[in-house]
Amino acid sequence: MPEGGIVYIKLLLSHTSTMIRMNSHYAMLQLPSQPQNVAQLEVLVKNLVCKYKLSNEVSDNILITLTEAVSNAIIHGNRCDCSKMVIIKMKKLKDKLAIQVSDQGCGFTYDELPDPTSPDNIHRPGGRGVFIMQRLCDRLSFQNGGSTVEMQFKI
Repeated sequence: MPEGGIVYIKLLLSHTSTMIRMNSHYAMLQLPSQPQNVAQLEVLVKNLVCKYKLSNEVSDNILITLTEAVSNAIIHGNRCDCSKMVIIKMKKLKDKLAIQVSDQGCGFTYDELPDPTSPDNIHRPGGRGVFIMQRLCDRLSFQNGGSTVEMQFKI
């Protein structure tokens, strides 16, 4: 691929076409809000591993956090409404990879999430996704009222 050139790749996801837009330092993927589309993330991460020569630890951390973020966007943000999209943007920075996941929902207040390590919540199923994401990426931030999460990984 020529430096700065843009390539469009069409994928077939659950009977819906999805477009990936890529150049040498940027990629964008749109997924309809169907839980089965989370499976497409593994292929995406494998491509990142090849392109940036990522270690197993970094690629595993990216796959886990990206899967969690996209699942949250589909289930909690867009409420599995397949007319709504989840948008994944990846940008190569100097020594980092920044990944944003956005949904079309109304967001949430990060500070109001219950602590999954408190005795009251330790046995509750679920509610640990953001906690895990915080531990696995080098930087985690929420934007647009919680409808966008950005994860950064040193590469």
